[in-house]
Amino acid sequence: MTTPHGRWFSVWGFLVGVCTLCLRLAGDANPEPYPQPTSKKGLQVQMVDDAIALGIRHAALNFNLGQLIDPRGDTNNPAITREGRTHHFQRGYLEAMDQQIRALSERGIVVSLILLNYESADPDLRRILLHPAYSTQCPNHLSAFNTITPEGRAWYETSIQFLAERWSRPDGRHGRVWNWIVGNEVNSHWFWSNLGLTSSESFATDYERTVRLTHQAVRRHSAHGRVFLSLEHHWNIAYPGGREGQVFPGRPFLEHFAKAARSGGDYDWHLAFHPYPEDLFNPRSWRDASAQPDWKTTPRITFRNIAALGKFLGQPELQFQGRTRRVILSEQGFHTPEGPEGESLQAAAYCYAWHQVAGEAGIDAFILHRHVDHAHEGGLRLGLWTHTSGSVATPDRRKPIYEVFRRADTPERDAAFAFALPLLGIESWNQRAQAR
Repeated sequence: MTTPHGRWFSVWGFLVGVCTLCLRLAGDANPEPYPQPTSKKGLQVQMVDDAIALGIRHAALNFNLGQLIDPRGDTNNPAITREGRTHHFQRGYLEAMDQQIRALSERGIVVSLILLNYESADPDLRRILLHPAYSTQCPNHLSAFNTITPEGRAWYETSIQFLAERWSRPDGRHGRVWNWIVGNEVNSHWFWSNLGLTSSESFATDYERTVRLTHQAVRRHSAHGRVFLSLEHHWNIAYPGGREGQVFPGRPFLEHFAKAARSGGDYDWHLAFHPYPEDLFNPRSWRDASAQPDWKTTPRITFRNIAALGKFLGQPELQFQGRTRRVILSEQGFHTPEGPEGESLQAAAYCYAWHQVAGEAGIDAFILHRHVDHAHEGGLRLGLWTHTSGSVATPDRRKPIYEVFRRADTPERDAAFAFALPLLGIESWNQRAQAR
């Protein structure tokens, strides 16, 4: 016979068991499967409402780690305690990102976060975030991530775990991030992910450590979230604007990275690639002479030979558990040349690229850069919108590419794309574009 006292302990034990189970489940990775959007159409988003109106299915957003962390520990900021140390994060920046991510993900748009590490004027942030080999002489003030020093590594791991938990919640209260892109165009690291002067092998080893830490952090909270490397389009040659130790050909760098990943126990990393035209100021990528079919020898991979990327990744030694790594085209755009047909050529270049990507089963997203022309982009005018005179990126007028982009994945596509055929020197999309 159970006494009232015994019944109390039985109920208490049951409640403790339930609470323990809840706590354990709360720490489990969200098992939600990776989404399967109906379109590859994507955009690096500046104006969320406009992007939604354009019908995008993929969105990329920049995220600066230096705007996230709070080394001074303001108690009004959210925090996480890990290994006995409490880390605080800037509430204002988080909530601003929440607003964008939630608005996009609530509409079924797959959000990719581009993790960046800008040099800060704050000495505490510099100490924590800048890679020890970072050179202050680099042009764009972007550092490789500091996962070298104990303090830098602790902040990085804790930050990604905090973000992954926040943006992988089953209730979606803050929005959902599926893709985590580590750095930017790292095979031209001097410009976009600086590690001083170094070799391709050394950078690959350092980068692989950070990618692995990112993958581990994401997988703690999302069973199917994806982590991506970022490469630009120089494949068997290095970017001519850099010198030895500053830039590497993408292909051998990727091979070095894959070897480093295997040596530490392979995992499912993926590739965020940027197949810009060979000449950034000429949108006619169908004329790219340095984009050849064979991945073993082609100097660059652009939209003209984008199929070469899938063939390279399809090699058994580069696969993970018998599956080819996934690809997203996370940044590429088309300049608007001067002259009366400049805006038409920009729009035609998008039509051409769309058809080149459409048949590539291994490419999940084609994310256009940019939403609005930007005054500080070296004279490039890549936007769907022009910008107002005297502004950096305040939208002014929609260019012809805007409507082409909007209709690209609709039944109106053929009619919207028809203008491009004579500009490419062809009569149908089944023909190879001419070198016009």
